[in-house]
Amino acid sequence: MIALPDVLDAAARIEGRVRRTPVMEIDPAGFVPRGSALPARMWFKLEQTQHTGSFKARGAFNRILAAAAEGTVPGAGVVAASGGNAGLAVAYAAARAGTRAEVYVPETAPPVKVAKLRALGAAVVQVGVKYADAYEAAMKRVEDTGALFCHPYDQPAMCAGAGTLALELLEQTGGEVDTVLLAVGGGGLMAGVAAALEGRATAVGVEPANAPTLNAALRAGKPVDVDVSGVAADSLGAGRLGEIAYAVAARTGVRSVLVTDDAITEARRRLWDEYRLVVEHGTAAAVAALRTGSYRPRAGERVAVLLCGANTDPGDLVT
Repeated sequence: MIALPDVLDAAARIEGRVRRTPVMEIDPAGFVPRGSALPARMWFKLEQTQHTGSFKARGAFNRILAAAAEGTVPGAGVVAASGGNAGLAVAYAAARAGTRAEVYVPETAPPVKVAKLRALGAAVVQVGVKYADAYEAAMKRVEDTGALFCHPYDQPAMCAGAGTLALELLEQTGGEVDTVLLAVGGGGLMAGVAAALEGRATAVGVEPANAPTLNAALRAGKPVDVDVSGVAADSLGAGRLGEIAYAVAARTGVRSVLVTDDAITEARRRLWDEYRLVVEHGTAAAVAALRTGSYRPRAGERVAVLLCGANTDPGDLVT
């Protein structure tokens, strides 16, 4: 449903609106199990330094700016349902595009997240006790007002915007990347990156074993509902892979590997201890795949790991 031309269009559209996030080359020896083949080169793409602390700003800007260019952003503005990274990104992008944003979150959303959404200029509506309640209310608002809905991961513009970070990565590494490891929840990031890399590099999706949306979809031959729990559920908590993500994964041959909560926690700690990088548990899943051998690079392979978000409480890292 999306391909490289869509990502190139997104890159041109959002240029100057998002940060060109840095790439850090690291010694791969500390990130693969002893006795395993060593990659020739290894990089971290530091997308956790993006506006609002995650890659989501790219898709939000692309969705809103594309609609604005088409004249399809109504006076009611934009609506999102998310108290996490997607909601923050939509609030940020809408404010800078001069558009009203309304973000629906459950009544159980942490007050700090609600306050941050309001600080970014969004009108926050708290409904129900779970995300599904907020989503239903958001869709009702869209139906009643004609507002532009910004889905967290299953819209072409959202996916294509996320894929722009892969174009940057190729430029920053001289096009030498063979494989890109990235965390998967609903799959918007994976869809955009796999589309951007198609024919040039391979995307590997990494998921918690107790939130296997991509893994389950590939096994079933279509997106299916899965139970979600664990340390990364706040950022990889989608209960079903997006339709766009599945279509791109099936077309481009994206693989899924699974990692445990313990491995995720250890990888997140390692990023802090060794590099002073603070990331979400979901982000650390991609690193955990290398640390545990769930993904084993070939000798001489050139591997990049996307560090996609940093909206986390760092208190448990500092001891």
